[in-house]
Amino acid sequence: MSPEGEAPAIRFGATGWVLIALRLPVLVVVIFGGLALHLALRLLERPLFGLRRPVTPFVTQGVCKATLRVLGLRLEQRGMPMLGRGAVVSNHASWLDIFAINALQRVYFVAKSEVAGWAGIGWLARATGTVFINRHARDARLQKDLFEARLRAGHHLCFFPEGTSTDGARVLAFKPTLFAAFFSHGLADILQIQPVTLAYVAPPSRDPRFYGWWGDLGFAPHLLRILATGRQGRVVVVFHPPVRVADFPGRKELARACETAVRAGVREVLPPGALRD
Repeated sequence: MSPEGEAPAIRFGATGWVLIALRLPVLVVVIFGGLALHLALRLLERPLFGLRRPVTPFVTQGVCKATLRVLGLRLEQRGMPMLGRGAVVSNHASWLDIFAINALQRVYFVAKSEVAGWAGIGWLARATGTVFINRHARDARLQKDLFEARLRAGHHLCFFPEGTSTDGARVLAFKPTLFAAFFSHGLADILQIQPVTLAYVAPPSRDPRFYGWWGDLGFAPHLLRILATGRQGRVVVVFHPPVRVADFPGRKELARACETAVRAGVREVLPPGALRD
């Protein structure tokens, strides 16, 4: 998470604790029940289809939709997810991003290697086919080969090019490093990239950064704050038109074009003056 700024304090009263007691058990059943079903199906899917996953992504999608319903967070879609071969790039504001995107489009996330060790989140990420990467230059070629294999298998990989999560009121510059994988071994001629904007609208009278997960705010306090909120806000997922990799001379230009589209989407959704450049 980005160290920039200070996360708002976590406070809720007796009503909040009642909501937590009601919602948390349901959330656990939905997520880990879905995980158990996913793993059972994967035992059959892996030997029959290998890298391809024709069944389990639908389980993941169903769990993500159900999770947002349990939390009470409304989901609004604008535009259409891409159907052709390619990847998705999005801004990154919260752990909720994973549920919001996956509820509307079957994707496989690309995450930093540290995420694999996070309790709960790491288990879910590994089970659902997340690609873990590290920042060592010596592994760059290996990671590019891994991306290529997954893309050629028809997987829609989802990248967060900002490199960290934010408070949701800003879009950081997209790092062009990961975009290099799209230009290797002839992939540029067959791939499209779809920019996706995630914009969170806070509940009434709440801090506009309510759903942002950044700074020193831990996962558990952030989850409890959301569970304790009766009237939730909404998350708007904007699917921008895909762009052809071959139409760009290199990774920097492609990264800049995707960042521009995502930033415009946030401006379109958030109230005037809410976006911090």
